[in-house]
Amino acid sequence: MLSIAFAVTALNRTLFRLVKWLVVLFALLMLYEVAARYSFASPTSWAPELATLLFGPFFLLGGPYLLHTGGHVSVDLLSARASGLAAKALKVIAIILAIVFGVILLWFAFPLAEQSFQYRETSYTSWNPPVWPAKLVLPVSALLLVLQGFAELLFVLHEEVTSQ
Repeated sequence: MLSIAFAVTALNRTLFRLVKWLVVLFALLMLYEVAARYSFASPTSWAPELATLLFGPFFLLGGPYLLHTGGHVSVDLLSARASGLAAKALKVIAIILAIVFGVILLWFAFPLAEQSFQYRETSYTSWNPPVWPAKLVLPVSALLLVLQGFAELLFVLHEEVTSQ
């Protein structure tokens, strides 16, 4: 079971390392847009929309790995003061809440993404790019979050077993 947890974490780490480079693309897109708008008085209709469509996958696919690294914003009022079994219990509760959040997100996102895919949904703007690929990322990332949550539970439980 622990090998599956390591595999899930490795997958999420790889996805995180790939999508983090989208920030460079955002910056280049916005630089191009600003230069086109203010230097040449010729704003684009596609650059801001493309940046928005890419930001969703960037944000969503980075989340599961951040669960592993503890990179999410958290309120540590209780966990900073807890130690031993209480600290482990708070960690387990936090992981369970992340799993519940991921399951709820998956439950509601999957039908929306499926419908968007079936209709080949577009943005209905002048550029009119397909938005269904970006919408498909939501249930995929929710599933990855759930899987990473279970991996984190295994890590915590394994840590407890090995420390005894």
